[in-house]
Amino acid sequence: MNPINSAIIVITLVSLALYGCAPDAQLSVTEQKLPTTYPVRPSAYNSGQIDWRHYFSDAKLIALIDAAVANNHDLQIALQRIETARSSVKLANAVMLPQVALNLGGGVRKFGLYTMDGAGNATTEIRPGQIVPENLPDMYLGLQSSWEIDVWERLKNQRKAAVSQYLSSIEATHYVIANLVADVAIYYNELLALDQQLDIVHLTVAKQQEALEIVKIQKEAGRANALAVQQFTAQLLATQILEKNVQQQIHQLENNLNFLLGRYPQAIARDQNAFFDRLPDQIHTGIPSQLLANRPDIRAAEHEVSASQFDLAAAKAAFYPNVNITANLGFQAFNPEFLFTTPASLAYSFMGNLVAPIINMKALEAQFNTAKANQLSAMYAYQKTILNAYVDVANQLNLINNLQQTSTLKAQQSQVLKQSVNSANELFKSARANYLEVLLTQQNALQANLELIETTKQQRIAAIGVYKALGGGWK
Repeated sequence: MNPINSAIIVITLVSLALYGCAPDAQLSVTEQKLPTTYPVRPSAYNSGQIDWRHYFSDAKLIALIDAAVANNHDLQIALQRIETARSSVKLANAVMLPQVALNLGGGVRKFGLYTMDGAGNATTEIRPGQIVPENLPDMYLGLQSSWEIDVWERLKNQRKAAVSQYLSSIEATHYVIANLVADVAIYYNELLALDQQLDIVHLTVAKQQEALEIVKIQKEAGRANALAVQQFTAQLLATQILEKNVQQQIHQLENNLNFLLGRYPQAIARDQNAFFDRLPDQIHTGIPSQLLANRPDIRAAEHEVSASQFDLAAAKAAFYPNVNITANLGFQAFNPEFLFTTPASLAYSFMGNLVAPIINMKALEAQFNTAKANQLSAMYAYQKTILNAYVDVANQLNLINNLQQTSTLKAQQSQVLKQSVNSANELFKSARANYLEVLLTQQNALQANLELIETTKQQRIAAIGVYKALGGGWK
């Protein structure tokens, strides 16, 4: 039998054996179906599909979000990750094409005399009457090419994995934008709430100063004692301390918001009256399955699953033989004046290789097992992301429902205590109420007003939270 035919048969048998020994790349996890509806407020329309410029009505808030989207450093980093992933796709595409390079080289070779080449050159004329020189120059100018024929689609699967990673990076950037929009809106509403708290504290300080002046006059008239003056003074000082604390919170929150906007600390323009603007009349939740299309974190996790599947297929293909073709075409001579003399100086080569892994099978198995574990991890991460999205929406809906009821009660409490403060002051002036009743009434009223503002803030933040949970904020 011809030696070449024998080699082909051996390589073919080895390839078939390796193909049969390659591990199975089909993996799956138990599927968990989403519920058909949410616990409360089922509806067909999804508020997460609204553009954030339409969901938020405050023009100053919209301007801040625009500045954050343009300048936020985390978002800029995420955009560069997209560029990195795009370059990986281009690289994967390039690997599938033949590689062609220009080769320009030169050198000198000397063969030992007691070798086949050396002995032959010693008696061979390189030109008529000229023996091959002992130091033989060699110059080459030409093209060299190599190409791996993707028989088992290993390179194709690597390219598909790179594309999936690229798509995942885009969705991850969308998720960064959604978080950024929500964070800016939350900080903005927290600032509005602190502004309202500061106004309440200012009014309370004014009333407490007025009450302190009255008790001082009563002490001079013998209708009150020093203890009453001390108690009113202590209460006033405590409220003034609270005032400073609120101012410090405003300062820190402005700095945090400026950081999100990618700029150094400065005053934040805001409409304080917007704090009491009406919230969206109704949050439309849609159905849970819409989260799969709306939420960018779920879409990113889905692309990660696809990428892991292609990586696993590529790892399986690594067990099979590689088919490589190499070729060279150019000019080669021992003297520059003969370099472009054709056809004498024309040199070319063409070779095909079938390389089958044998010794390094354990390394390939390790790579395959790693790819398999990565795919299972991606599948579980995908399910976890879906579960987290559903729980997030359900929590936000329950929070909104409870805050609406709490807000109504807090408003009633605040109104009653506001009236009680006026009544206590009038009774105290006519000596029909003691100073302890006035102190307690003022303290309760202040606390109730602060809690009402806090509840209103939580309502506004919950409206932002459910909008983000439904997949809004990145479009």
